[in-house]
Amino acid sequence: MDWTCCWHKDVIAPEECPYIEGGEEYLYAAQRRRILEKCLECPRFTVDIQRMRDSGEQLAPLFSILTNEFLDMRIRLQSMDGFLNSKTREIRFLHELNTVLQTSMDLDEILSVAMTAITAGKGFGMNRAFLLMCDKEQQYLRGYLGVGPRTYDEAWHIWEEVSRNDLSLKEMARQFQINKLSSEKVKFHDILERLTIPLSDQDHILNRALREKRPIMVEDAFHNSQVNFQFAQTLGVDSFLVMPLVSSNRRIGVIIADNCITHRPITQQDIQSLETFAFPVGFALVRASLYERLQEEVDKLTVANRKLQEQQELIVKMEKMALVGRITSSIAHSIRNPLMVIGGFARSLLKDVTVDDPKKEYLGSIVQEARQLEDVLEEILNYSESLYPVKDRWDINQVVAGICRELQDRFEAEQCGCQMELANELPMLFIDYKQISYCIRTILSSALDYRVRGGKIIVKTWHEGDAVLVCVDDRFSTLTTSAWDSLVTPFAETQELGVGVGLPLCRTILEKSGHRLSLENLPEGGIRYIIQLLQHKEE
Repeated sequence: MDWTCCWHKDVIAPEECPYIEGGEEYLYAAQRRRILEKCLECPRFTVDIQRMRDSGEQLAPLFSILTNEFLDMRIRLQSMDGFLNSKTREIRFLHELNTVLQTSMDLDEILSVAMTAITAGKGFGMNRAFLLMCDKEQQYLRGYLGVGPRTYDEAWHIWEEVSRNDLSLKEMARQFQINKLSSEKVKFHDILERLTIPLSDQDHILNRALREKRPIMVEDAFHNSQVNFQFAQTLGVDSFLVMPLVSSNRRIGVIIADNCITHRPITQQDIQSLETFAFPVGFALVRASLYERLQEEVDKLTVANRKLQEQQELIVKMEKMALVGRITSSIAHSIRNPLMVIGGFARSLLKDVTVDDPKKEYLGSIVQEARQLEDVLEEILNYSESLYPVKDRWDINQVVAGICRELQDRFEAEQCGCQMELANELPMLFIDYKQISYCIRTILSSALDYRVRGGKIIVKTWHEGDAVLVCVDDRFSTLTTSAWDSLVTPFAETQELGVGVGLPLCRTILEKSGHRLSLENLPEGGIRYIIQLLQHKEE
């Protein structure tokens, strides 16, 4: 019989089989492989089998049966091979995914990996996905993140970028977290805002998926009685998958996935794969949330510990200051009594001496030095008493006016006027009257000490923000460098005893109470003293 196919030949020439393509030249001399790979599907071989059947060849039916069975087996093997390859890729993909989910404590990293896995072609290949999470009070499901394209052009650009870069899932998730996480939230902001569902709404499709702890595939959403029409309009798709995220009976949230661009049907295999994927994602989200909450508690404890340490240091400092105050007060009182006796006797003797008596100069020096020592002791006693302030509500205008009246004799002796410009309706201040009076009195005395005779001192008050300001303007005084430095360093050494104590002590007293003392050089000459008294609440 003349055969049209070359199956019966051990070796053939190239022109005898038109179905052998370039790169398959080895089939010319390999009869068995040529029959299995080419001849069984060759039209000429089919013709030869038919000719055998027509000629009454008894083996012809057997050839037909064996050929068809072999071809069916080949198709099944190819299908099984594709299925095994798909499962291998899925297992490799899930292993890579679970490695990240089991080790990460960063919520953003977990979300980036999860959402990338759902929408990436190397993952589950969905076009778009939304994540809704339960709030801390378990009252609402709120839209948290959306991932995917909104238009076909954007989708095409994303697919082209993915194919060009050829990154692994982990690399894609890392790039998404760094470059796109914030922008995706902004891109889907309008949809995420409308995806707020009360957990008390038991009839809602999302709550039903959480309650039943199973995925729900929604078809024909716009005409589905189980789907809220406004919810379907928000998503803008007719079919989507609702995947609940639950861990140990704790409701975490839901993932909504759809194919809004390609409109590819979501298969049962897609649902099963996503269901397998949802459990580790839910567990990872719970762990990250607990870690975040633990970190917040650690931060709170750290702040509380720091405040406690500061309070302990303050207590120690106050104990030391109280000890210093008691010692200072004891020494000052011990010195003050004999000093007053010395000053008193010197003043009595000074009254009885004549003008030309040589002892008058010595007695005058004793009186002057005794007066200066008394002033220093007064300041030291005021400082020790400032460690135990007694606060009450006071009208600062009355305080200022009373001090100016007390110093009226001093103003007249220095031929200096005192002009008061006191604002009306100032708030009552919760202050220590004795401390604030001492500070204002000391500032006015310092202004008189550092000025030439004549002119006037202006005392003003006004309300600014949450503070009341007391300002003393003296355009006829200047401070030496040593006196100015003494405002920074308490008890600084200066040429005159007592100069380095008053103003620095005022600054210390005010700052301890939360107030402030500052000095400025006036543009036209002179000095401005500003006391800023904060409005503390009475406690």
